[in-house]
Amino acid sequence: MDDQPIITKFTPKKPQGLIVVITGNGKGKTTSAMGMALRGCGHGLKTTIVQFMKGDLYSGEWDGVKMLEPLVKLYHTGKGFCGIEGNPYAHSEHRKNAQEAIQLITRILSADDCDTLILDEINNALQLKLVDLDQVKNIISSRPAHMHLVLTGRDAHPEIIELADTVSEVREIKHAYRKEIEPQPGIDF
Repeated sequence: MDDQPIITKFTPKKPQGLIVVITGNGKGKTTSAMGMALRGCGHGLKTTIVQFMKGDLYSGEWDGVKMLEPLVKLYHTGKGFCGIEGNPYAHSEHRKNAQEAIQLITRILSADDCDTLILDEINNALQLKLVDLDQVKNIISSRPAHMHLVLTGRDAHPEIIELADTVSEVREIKHAYRKEIEPQPGIDF
C-alpha cells in the first residue's frame, strides 16, 4: 500500500454555483455533462438531468444513471430530435413537450433539491424555438446561488454564452458516421 498516491480533496473557500455551457457541432456534449454528474457523485452531490431532445430512442445513460440513484435523477421530456428527416411529430408537439420541461425545471428550481441541474440539449431547443430566450434567461437568473447549471447542445445563443461562467465548444474533426459506420453502444448512445 506504500506505493498508493496520497489523494487530497480540494474544498473551495467560497463555494458558488457555476453556469456552464457545452456547445458546438462535435460529439460529446451530453457525455461531458454526464461526466459532471458522475464526478458530482464522488463528492456526494445531487444532480438532476432534464433531457429536451432525446425522445424515446434508447441511450445507455438512461440505465447508467439508474446505477447512480439516488444522487442522480434523469427526466426525458422530448419527443425526439426536431427538424430532422423522418421526424413524425409536428413542431407544435415538440414545443408542447419542451414547455412541459420548462415547467418541470421551474419546480426543480423551487424545490432547491439538487446541487447540479443539467439541461441537456436546451441550446437546440432554443435554436429550434421550442423554448424562448427569456425562459432560458429566467432559469439562469432564478437558480439558487449554490446550484451549478449546465446547458448543453449545439448553437448556444450568444446571450446565454455571455451569462455563462464557463463555455466549452466541442468541435467535430472526424466522425465515424461520415465513414458510414453505425452508432455504437456505449460510444454513441
